[in-house]
Amino acid sequence: MGNGFDRFAGTKRYITSADLRHAVNVSVALGRPLLVKGEPGTGKTLLAHAVAEDLGMDILAWNVKSTSKACEGLYVYDTVQRLQDSRFGDKNVSDIRQYIRFGPLGRALTSDRQVVLLIDEIDKADLEFPNDLLHELDAMEFEVLETGDGYKATQRPVVIITSNAEKELPDPFLRRCIFHYIAFPDEALMAEIVRVHHPDVNAKLLKQCLQKFYWLRGLEGVRKRPSTSELIDWLGALMAAGVPAEQVEREIPFLGALIKKPEDLDVALDKGGPTASSRNFRR
Repeated sequence: MGNGFDRFAGTKRYITSADLRHAVNVSVALGRPLLVKGEPGTGKTLLAHAVAEDLGMDILAWNVKSTSKACEGLYVYDTVQRLQDSRFGDKNVSDIRQYIRFGPLGRALTSDRQVVLLIDEIDKADLEFPNDLLHELDAMEFEVLETGDGYKATQRPVVIITSNAEKELPDPFLRRCIFHYIAFPDEALMAEIVRVHHPDVNAKLLKQCLQKFYWLRGLEGVRKRPSTSELIDWLGALMAAGVPAEQVEREIPFLGALIKKPEDLDVALDKGGPTASSRNFRR
């Protein structure tokens, strides 16, 4: 693998802190999954795509849902297709291997090239889900029970696991991971991130927008604080409409791009956030 401690350096479109880069490179060097936590909008999912881009690897994404099962990430036995083929087709249905469909984890472990595997929002699944992945993520091997075929990775994938901390993850799973918490960017780092997406943004407009953005995020009682993506969208709307910095200083135009819950709008207005667009947001 070479010197794993200096492989990932970030990309032009994904601004990282030194601590995050170190966490990625330690994970790669040790061959351990990187568990990334942080509030929504801190770039956890985008990190995996940035790592794949910077390291020149393909990415396989496993978007975990509340109904997801660990075995589905390895493979699925398509019994329905086999039944249809036995009734209407002319295939030799005794060959079960043709009905085995590898999932993202299965494809990562059987790839002849090193890939990035994203296991996104693992905390959405039930509590046993992480425990059911312990052997596969540790040994990087699995068996297809229906055929008895065993597979072991020849190129250990770079595994990045994200969590919004909706549930506590089991200790045996945590012991097998490198952990990093992505703190929400401060104003200086956020300005860098915004300029990646809006390189022509007026400096005064950006300053005013950042002030209003962090003011909204800091309000006590706001249930869904605006995230990075919403700030970027809001700035895009302001620039497209030609809204000057002076107007943003007086009010918060297009507040619906930042605040998505009516009760949060009430909090903002109660705290003295004047905005002409708030009336339209209520309707």
